[in-house]
Amino acid sequence: MKQKKDIRLIALDMDGTLLNSNDKIPKENREAIHCAHEKGVKVILSTGRHYHTSHKFADELGLSSYLITGNGSEIWTTSGELIDRQLLDVALVEQLVGLHKKHQTWAWMASTDKIWRGEIPDNLEDYEWLKFGFDTNDEETKQLLMDELSRNEQFELSNSSTTNIEVNALGINKAVAIKKVCERMDIRMDQVMAVGDSLNDIKMIKEAGLGIAMGNAQEEVKKSADWVTSSNDDCGVAYAINHWVK
Repeated sequence: MKQKKDIRLIALDMDGTLLNSNDKIPKENREAIHCAHEKGVKVILSTGRHYHTSHKFADELGLSSYLITGNGSEIWTTSGELIDRQLLDVALVEQLVGLHKKHQTWAWMASTDKIWRGEIPDNLEDYEWLKFGFDTNDEETKQLLMDELSRNEQFELSNSSTTNIEVNALGINKAVAIKKVCERMDIRMDQVMAVGDSLNDIKMIKEAGLGIAMGNAQEEVKKSADWVTSSNDDCGVAYAINHWVK
């Protein structure tokens, strides 16, 4: 792809993309994002993380628009106003807990107000659920889980690393959330540049006008992208912005 795009919105994944391996935003990424703002291009974070663990990075960058969290299950303004929320039914969460116990994987769960890591609350019905995650280094176990999960048409499946499986309600993904943000900002999807590294980024990379995979991205993500930038530890976000946003 050689033709320059009319980019008006940049949607950035966080882990493995905006952030380096030390969970920090490199100076070069901050500077490139600032330059994009100077040129009138909006930047949003589009992450699998919970609002509680992501909004500080939006604050650090001085962003002033929207924040997509939980793989698209929530959309917030950067000032902390909830715009949209899509929940995972508690009956489905109970099924996911059952699979976690059956296959004895590590698991984490995100409700609207809390994250559980490696533990399961007894009173599932007392919470509003956004996402469930499995993690295992055993490929056979992961494949068995994927096979069982895929048989349930009410799940949206992705990952944020090669060892995990992330589960949202069907139809909840970053691309859908970005479309909602675009409607609010009067921006078309073909004016969006989306950057990510994992399976939970594929749909936004495919549906954006310019989809960019990180150099450290999973191979399936690279194959889905229009262009591959350098890795998250080599300031790939800055490289992509400086190359494409003119």
